[in-house]
Amino acid sequence: MLPQNSQSEGPPSVLHASQPVDGGVARVVADLVRAQVAAGLRVVVAAPPGGALQRDARAAGAEVADWHAGRSPGPALAAETRRLARLIRRTAPDLVHAHSAKAGLAARLAVRGRIPTVHQPHAWSFEAVGGPTARLALGWERYAARWSQRVLCVSEAERARGVAAGVTARWAVIRNGVDLERFSPAAPDTSGDVAARRRLRAALAGPGELPPEGPLVVCVGRLCPQKGQLTLLRAWQDVAAAAPGARLALVGDGPDEQHLRAAAPPGVHFAGATPDPASWYRAADVVVLPSRWEGMALAPLEAMACGRPVVVTDVSGARESLPPGTESGCLVPPDDPAALARALCGLLIHPQLRTSLGQQGLAHVRTTHDVRQTAAAVLDLYRELLGQPCPEIREQSRR
Repeated sequence: MLPQNSQSEGPPSVLHASQPVDGGVARVVADLVRAQVAAGLRVVVAAPPGGALQRDARAAGAEVADWHAGRSPGPALAAETRRLARLIRRTAPDLVHAHSAKAGLAARLAVRGRIPTVHQPHAWSFEAVGGPTARLALGWERYAARWSQRVLCVSEAERARGVAAGVTARWAVIRNGVDLERFSPAAPDTSGDVAARRRLRAALAGPGELPPEGPLVVCVGRLCPQKGQLTLLRAWQDVAAAAPGARLALVGDGPDEQHLRAAAPPGVHFAGATPDPASWYRAADVVVLPSRWEGMALAPLEAMACGRPVVVTDVSGARESLPPGTESGCLVPPDDPAALARALCGLLIHPQLRTSLGQQGLAHVRTTHDVRQTAAAVLDLYRELLGQPCPEIREQSRR
């Protein structure tokens, strides 16, 4: 039997279950963990070993438990669920917070509502697949919502997508936030932004890999169908023709890497994964994320926090992440190479527009997407579900 509630006299405890362990989801979880540990909660992170999430959680002072689980559902699901159930029994959390589809599947099967459970999809699983698999994923989300005290969406559009798909849930919407200390414009340089960017590009790649001064477009994201890099490569020839000498840097790794390398036209640099995407944002003239589905992507928020203009596809969360009034120049339909090329060319050949959009994006993220606001809102949600005032947690999280 799983405990109904630990009812301990110590601080409230939360177990975060997550698979994946790298990329945007892992950064969201790590930011929450840091804030919650600092606020005095007991925090446990159950995740597969080897990724950035376990490293960052340990550094924040959380307890870390190895939960061996693959990224996709499969024959191992029953064993993965049993392992997670044992971890939950052993750590006896007051609340379980499951991140993304796989952890949301295993955690809700393990707990079945006996402990307050928050499920955070980070983009709906039924949008990632097609055919019978999509129908199964949607059926599961509809059924499992009964075991979620809250389904926590990172954008209003993600919530609306769930409602339209027939998911009946107790909803909460808390938009993604950015660590504004980690993601910020480059430090002032006495010789000017051009010289600083030249040195940064030289440090990021080998000689001749990146143009010393521009134009450079950067795409940060896992190399996989969701992030839409193939559409970007199909658009790139038109971009390169309109902006001679332009280079595209794909920052990340993933299952599509070899396919994308084979499809890449001249002028594309594969940078691999990096623990420091901020440097790539600062080195860019424009940051692009041509996703095919999202909840609310982190990369555009991080890029705007670094003062860079962005081009994004009109998927869930994209409109909510942009400064009001900038949609016409920054937002394009998904899977549309021609529209993507036009938007990128419009920014690359108009430096004043890039500067203006970068400034607007920076101001927007600082006022609307500060990770401290996100973390405080999540703590308020925990407080509501646990029925505990915890005023000291709320106050500390806002510092």
